[in-house]
Amino acid sequence: MLTVNLDIFQVKPGELVLDAGCGTGRHCLELSKKGDYQIYAMDTDRESLLKVHYMIELMALKKESIGRIRLVKADAQNLPFKDGAFHKIICAEVLEHIPDDNRGIRELVRVLKKQGEMAVTVPTWFTEALYGRLSKEYFNCPGGHIRKYGFRELAKKLFQNQLEIHAVRFEHAFHSIYWLLRCVFGLSNELAWLPSWYHKFLVLGIHSRFAQRVESILNHFFPKSIVFYTRRG
Repeated sequence: MLTVNLDIFQVKPGELVLDAGCGTGRHCLELSKKGDYQIYAMDTDRESLLKVHYMIELMALKKESIGRIRLVKADAQNLPFKDGAFHKIICAEVLEHIPDDNRGIRELVRVLKKQGEMAVTVPTWFTEALYGRLSKEYFNCPGGHIRKYGFRELAKKLFQNQLEIHAVRFEHAFHSIYWLLRCVFGLSNELAWLPSWYHKFLVLGIHSRFAQRVESILNHFFPKSIVFYTRRG
């Protein structure tokens, strides 16, 4: 399940890419299948990076990977890279987690080349506000979300940091419903029957063209994430 559309966010062979806050590697692993890219997968969580490492080895055995992925344990607020190091940066569902988001954005822009592109995704303000009302746990989980963004608020932050927005998309309406169910049944009750059943539907339907078409319609009404495709000026 990709939040960043790789048809919009096109990476050219030989380009250097940073997946900042890669988690378990959904974007960097998919990119490595598509072309001879040099990818840095960065996260603060060692366990997540170990999972990415496992998947890299598995994909190599299956000969599914073309690009090269390097793992880096680091914080987006203090990036261990030189100025203008990357042609492309993916920052998917990260800014809502970090204490100083302004510093994080400045650091990401610092390591992005001029005219380089960055895809920034965050949860929508509406879904975050709704989940926060339904569940007191939602904004109090360790490592969870510590802020929510309005469209104009984040667009302004990006613009103030030399990033020009050239496309905006809304994604993951099906996941909006999943997290709604989780909040209603209790975030700690992951095995509750309805959220559990719905999760199975998500896993089975993720590659279904019909499901993708339905979700693309629902994305206009109840998206989970907003994606800003930007370019450094």
